[in-house]
Amino acid sequence: MKTTTQSGLVLEGGGMRGVFTAGVLDAFMEMGLEFPYCVAVSAGACNGLSYMSRQPGRAKKSNIDILKKHGFIGVKYLWSQHSVFDLKTMYDKLPNRLLPFDYDACFNNPMRFEMVCTDCASGRPVYLSETSDRRRLLDICRASSALPYVCPIVMVDGRPLLDGGIADSIPVVRAMSEGYRHNVVVLTRHRGYRKTERDIRIPRFVYGRYPRLRVLLSRRVFAYNEQLALVERLEDEGKITVIRPEKPVRVGRLETDTSLLTALYDEGYRIALQTLKA
Repeated sequence: MKTTTQSGLVLEGGGMRGVFTAGVLDAFMEMGLEFPYCVAVSAGACNGLSYMSRQPGRAKKSNIDILKKHGFIGVKYLWSQHSVFDLKTMYDKLPNRLLPFDYDACFNNPMRFEMVCTDCASGRPVYLSETSDRRRLLDICRASSALPYVCPIVMVDGRPLLDGGIADSIPVVRAMSEGYRHNVVVLTRHRGYRKTERDIRIPRFVYGRYPRLRVLLSRRVFAYNEQLALVERLEDEGKITVIRPEKPVRVGRLETDTSLLTALYDEGYRIALQTLKA
């Protein structure tokens, strides 16, 4: 695998399955692999920030060690924070005190880093970057990871935003449209995976102010499976390099079993090294 000024990096989300991506990115840092551009979604954006700040091991500690100690996932947070995540820990205590994020290194990194969010009003993906404002950086990351139904809408620049995976789960077309001819795509599902559940029409009382968001949510399974098919076609044509789990993943989107998370992280690290050394 070669990276040049025309190579981009694309990071899928997937909730806690993103520990696979954390392993991949730690391997990249160990091998000194850098890209001029990265576009990342949801958990991919969270883990991608530690790659941006050049802090190997930080994403693993965030997703596994901090989870084990502080338990930042659970329905109990719905009552206090209207979210299935402990947002105060994830976007304040963790980056600023528990496991300090190197904002200066992040902002000084020449790699262009875009995080994908879904604009609830327009129903379109937005690709946002931040190179100086710490609060806005975290707000964008939080919006990109704000799962529908179980997380609150996040306002950034006056726009209501949710999880980028709703509008653009695997933003390889975005990377290509930005001029990056060959892209490395990190997925969190094995090749051949497709969602099997059926799309259902979202009723009007859900996100009543955002009809275009409801349309997206009503065709989410179809859209995601189409993107997976596109990725496999581009891979077969030699236009992209894909790094993904080798077999079906046992880790759920809101997984709290740290043994499963550690195994998936290790798999990402191993497969990335194999790909690079090949």
